[in-house]
Amino acid sequence: MTQIEPMINRLNQLPVKVGIVGTGYAAKRRAEALEQDQRSSLEWVTGNDPEHLASFCETYRTGAIATVQELVTHPELDLIMICTINRDHGQITQAALEAGKHVVTEYPLALSAAQAEDLIMLSQKRGKLLHVEHIELLGGLHQAIAQSLPAIGKVFYARYTTISPQRPVPRRWTYHKTMFGFPLSAALSRIHRFTDLFGQVISVNCVNRYWDVPETDYFTACLCNARLQFANGLIADIVYGKGDIFWRSDRTFELQGEQGVLLFEGEKGSLIQDQSVIPIEVGSRRGLFAKDTQIVLDFLLEQTPLYITPEQSAYALKVADAAYQSAQTGETVFLV
Repeated sequence: MTQIEPMINRLNQLPVKVGIVGTGYAAKRRAEALEQDQRSSLEWVTGNDPEHLASFCETYRTGAIATVQELVTHPELDLIMICTINRDHGQITQAALEAGKHVVTEYPLALSAAQAEDLIMLSQKRGKLLHVEHIELLGGLHQAIAQSLPAIGKVFYARYTTISPQRPVPRRWTYHKTMFGFPLSAALSRIHRFTDLFGQVISVNCVNRYWDVPETDYFTACLCNARLQFANGLIADIVYGKGDIFWRSDRTFELQGEQGVLLFEGEKGSLIQDQSVIPIEVGSRRGLFAKDTQIVLDFLLEQTPLYITPEQSAYALKVADAAYQSAQTGETVFLV
């Protein structure tokens, strides 16, 4: 649990007037959450595709604005929610903060830790909320891991694998190197789960491979493998892959401790000790965007704490930067 930042100029008028950048999955979940909370009102939305924007605004009974700049500078809006391609998060966040708006963005805050740190400083200077969504911390898997860790004693090795086959691969921004970003920056929750649970990383070694679409910046598959060593002695492997090269999905989180093993495969969890296998209940992943949205409104209106700081997200991004550097150079990168 984090402390309330006293510099933030909170809101005292209802409803909180919100604008959304984007019309995809996250934007829809945000719009639904705002509909369900009488303290907020979704006023305006902008997006890259006029047809999708018109459909979105009809569904959620809100107004359409043609450009991001018009939306973030709109005088009626209190809060901007950024739900668009990863490449643009940093630029839009900066524009919104400079326009005096509170900001909620999906991770990553930016595609480099340096830009993220600049944005955090800007939010503090302007006295505005900068919240980076990390709903993995609110989800059943992360909660089950955190609650079960004491049962296995000191953790010395962990492995987190997410492999997602997709066939055919869409020609979308999520398969575009520039718009998506380096895999472990784009899929930042893979790192952030570890840094939230185990703290400081001292070194990173990483390899990354793309299966390219010729003469474009698109790819049909990627595979990224990073080994992290933590100050507490933990060694952790992260494997992230997606695309048409894969034939079997895998979502496994394994933690080896001196007194047992925690194994989570999909939505099933187990505590393994001696000859016993004890099931662990894993809560649902449903409703997490709504929960995150409620927490943000509670913070702005009632001064209740958030569950994460932007600095924590930026630290995970710093580790992702190290992974990128390692993948480029073939060398281990030391963070301390």
